[in-house]
Amino acid sequence: MRLLLDESMDVRLRHMFVGHEVRTVRYMGWDSKSNGELLALARDEFDVFITVDQKIPDQQNITGSDVAIIVLAARTNAMVNLLPLIPRVLDVLQDLKRGEIVRIGA
Repeated sequence: MRLLLDESMDVRLRHMFVGHEVRTVRYMGWDSKSNGELLALARDEFDVFITVDQKIPDQQNITGSDVAIIVLAARTNAMVNLLPLIPRVLDVLQDLKRGEIVRIGA
């Protein structure tokens, strides 16, 4: 799958998604975009947007043609707190479909 990591996530996390094509918002040059703009851009190039922004599911109207969203909920955005969530993310990716929103917490 083609994954996009939000700009508030440690870029080193991209190495944890073995077998997937992973880019970051910053790498794509989209780091100044609003959430709506970001998701619209991601729709054409990515299958899944991974973020720690807890408000995105409530702020965006996601349809079946949109990129899927995985929201990670950890104590902080630090890599040490997000790493334990990665195995669950990898499990979810196996069956995730466009337009779905999944929250994964510690």
